[in-house]
Amino acid sequence: MADIRKMTIPLRGAWKVSRNHRANRAIEEVKRHVVRHMKVTNEETIWIDETVNHKIWERGMQKPPRRINVVVTREEGFPIEIKLDDESDEEGV
Repeated sequence: MADIRKMTIPLRGAWKVSRNHRANRAIEEVKRHVVRHMKVTNEETIWIDETVNHKIWERGMQKPPRRINVVVTREEGFPIEIKLDDESDEEGV
């Protein structure tokens, strides 16, 4: 059975590095948050959907969003999937 969680990930750590590294750091912050809250083991891998990447890079590398809403899915035998939450995206958040 799949474990599905909706998360709002704060990306404030991305704003603590220089301007030209913010989007890269935001991707790292997403991974760190998921590892911490989903208790990822060393055998499990994390897969970030392309839409999450596009959302972070939408305004360029210097201005990533302050937070992002995602849906995290864990299934046996598959990597942990991080996808953009469609419901919050429609609201304009």
